Amino acid sequence: MKKYIAYAVLTGLLLSLAWPSYGFPLLVFVGFVPLLLAEHQLTQRPQYQKKGIKIFALSFLSFLIWNAIVIWWLHYAKQYNAQGELANSWIAYLIPVFANTLLMSVVFLLFHWVKKTAGNLYGMLFLPAVWMAFEKFHLNWEMTWPWFNLGNVFAEYYQWVQWYEFTGTFGGTLWVLIVNLIVFYYYTAYHNKKDVRYLKKLGVYAGLWIAIPIGISYAIYTTYEEQGDELEAVVLQPALDPYTEKYQKDRFTIYQELIELTDGVITENTQFVVGPETAIPGSGPGFVLDKIYDDAIIQQVEAWVKQHPKVNFVTGAELMRIYPLPELATETASLYPNTLLYYDAFNSAIQLNVQDSIQFYHKSKLVVGVEHFPYRKFLKPIIGEMMLNFGGTMKTLGTQPEPSVFKNSLNKAVVAPVICYESIFGEYLTQYAKKGANVIFTMTNDSWWEDTEGHKQLLLYGNLRAIELRKPIVRSANSGISAFVNQRGDVVDFLPYGMKGALKGNVKMNEKLTFYAKFGDYIARVGIMVMGIILAYTLLQILLFKRK
Repeated sequence: MKKYIAYAVLTGLLLSLAWPSYGFPLLVFVGFVPLLLAEHQLTQRPQYQKKGIKIFALSFLSFLIWNAIVIWWLHYAKQYNAQGELANSWIAYLIPVFANTLLMSVVFLLFHWVKKTAGNLYGMLFLPAVWMAFEKFHLNWEMTWPWFNLGNVFAEYYQWVQWYEFTGTFGGTLWVLIVNLIVFYYYTAYHNKKDVRYLKKLGVYAGLWIAIPIGISYAIYTTYEEQGDELEAVVLQPALDPYTEKYQKDRFTIYQELIELTDGVITENTQFVVGPETAIPGSGPGFVLDKIYDDAIIQQVEAWVKQHPKVNFVTGAELMRIYPLPELATETASLYPNTLLYYDAFNSAIQLNVQDSIQFYHKSKLVVGVEHFPYRKFLKPIIGEMMLNFGGTMKTLGTQPEPSVFKNSLNKAVVAPVICYESIFGEYLTQYAKKGANVIFTMTNDSWWEDTEGHKQLLLYGNLRAIELRKPIVRSANSGISAFVNQRGDVVDFLPYGMKGALKGNVKMNEKLTFYAKFGDYIARVGIMVMGIILAYTLLQILLFKRK
């Protein structure tokens, strides 16, 4: 059994060492192999009892190591301790680590059950299908956490996956699992028959499955020419501490600092100024949507854009909608302190210019525990105020039914306003593209975890959207990394983490729809269909066996 434990540990380490922003993704192509070997050999050994429990435990160990190493930075989320001091929150780290590990282990156990019941061939077909179904599920339920979707592993080596414009990240997931199964199959054949020809086949087939997609990708990368008219934008990076400054500092001071940063770099050709997530109003309850034109900061912005009539001012903002009667309140509404009024709070993006009405977009892919309470009706009575340990809130922010774009009368830009966590949801962003978006503005405040891997991974994951949609990204981050990303996924220019400043850059607006933009996560949907067919076949085998 010690050998199998070593296999499980090796899988966890290989997957961890493949992950961005410090790893080398070539390791992911053999990352699952040790765990697959442990599962296969345990299944074949008649001396072992309760094999399902043992395989579940081994997979749990593998995925625990993988999760724990990759998102170690989550414990830097702060909460107030008994002394009223900010301290690191280990609950914010441990809950997602153990919850995601548990889900992955259940998926692997389901694979083991199908393989044992229906046979090796069906099991090997089932693994990619069920894993993609799991990843797709993780993109859409209320406790969404797609951080470990296998297609993300190539985010730093994006030159390897330029074909994501046809497949999205699920093409990467399928690629990874196919190569792992090839290596597992031929190594197992060699181990059983001691025939060196199987090792040669392993090298040839696995090598071709790795090299050909990378070669095709580099061909696309070197020949791709950016399309569209040029746009000049300025991104702002105020570098405010999210715990001690951003939500305590006077909002007029914050706004004035943003304007000072802008005035230092803006030119007569600048068409957009982009601020980070919740850049204004800073402290205070947020802009009241029905009275937004009466707000003093909005009036200052309007005065500023009148001085710069070619400029659109796009930024993150805190908005709220008040309901005068309880029966008008939505499911996400909360009772306003010391009143009888209900309100919805929104993490939003706004666009202002000298000609058009103010446009709004409300963030709709919310961070679990921080921005919404998942399955609140059922979980709140059980876990109480535990969500506060994530640095979050007992209330759930308001959202909107589907993404919306920002258009303007000043230029041809159609902006996809993307807020922080939303940047890792590929199919969600295809909805912007279908509505005419030709450029992506990402507004984020990802400095909750200090200068760790968190903000680097989010930047790299988000850059994959540039490839999938062939849209450039203009990224404004509160503390960094603010950047300009072209249609190939290259970071053209950036402001490093922690630097206060403004950056001017140019991108090309692309109106064409990629294959992925048109059809979304079709590979995942095929995977779900295959999973369903194999599960039905497996259950039928069990029923027929019982009848006999």
